Amino acid sequence: MALDDDIALMARVPLFASLGDEPVRLLAFSAETRFLRAGDVLFKEGQAADSGYVVAAGRVTLESEGEIGEFIAGPGSLIGEIALIIETLRPATATARDPATVLRIPRSLFRRVLTEFPDAAQRIHQDFRDKMRATTADLLRVGRLFERG
Repeated sequence: MALDDDIALMARVPLFASLGDEPVRLLAFSAETRFLRAGDVLFKEGQAADSGYVVAAGRVTLESEGEIGEFIAGPGSLIGEIALIIETLRPATATARDPATVLRIPRSLFRRVLTEFPDAAQRIHQDFRDKMRATTADLLRVGRLFERG
């Protein structure tokens, strides 16, 4: 993919959409492109996570032991969002469902972008705060359903 295509792709990713043009350009320019064949494993459940991946082409399946079903990430999906912010382990195994291209964004790159663009960092902080509030509200609703029996 050309740089302009990578920039356009990254700008459509919800986490990056509010960053602004220059931070997205830096992410796209510095991201590592990886090409996967069908069946290639991008990462395994339980591995240390030091980066996120934007699916540029193809599909990547995420499966977790003990979980029923799978999640399929297609173009424009961000895999491993939380790994961009904190040290964590991969909660699932990611496997290319068909030939795929992903853009790897190391945590160090994402932190550099947030350091160089403090306004973008503030917007990301707000986005994560909003997501946490929504998740907490969802968990409370589910908890109430279980309490009712």
